[in-house]
Amino acid sequence: MARRVKVASVNQLRADTGLSVEVEGRVIALFQVDGKVCGIDEHCPHAGGPLGAGHLTGDVVMCPWHGWRFRVTDGIWVDAPKAGTKVACYNVTVDGDDIWVEVTW
Repeated sequence: MARRVKVASVNQLRADTGLSVEVEGRVIALFQVDGKVCGIDEHCPHAGGPLGAGHLTGDVVMCPWHGWRFRVTDGIWVDAPKAGTKVACYNVTVDGDDIWVEVTW
């Protein structure tokens, strides 16, 4: 069963990097792209690097540890999209200034 959890305020997001939030034991990296807030798994699948601390260019975040890049809108590893490697994406909504993440675990 899915439910929404308030995790942050819009004013906490910066334009070029993410915001890491904990939701029921998981860490999710939030990013703002073209006025929309996206949420992906915080941990890079390569070595567990903190994607929320990575630099955002357009809709792509670069892991600060080893440079792996992921599209924050769908989680795809942009350096090798056919490899099938991706990070989990989460349904994020904004209500006024509040950011909500849908959790299903």
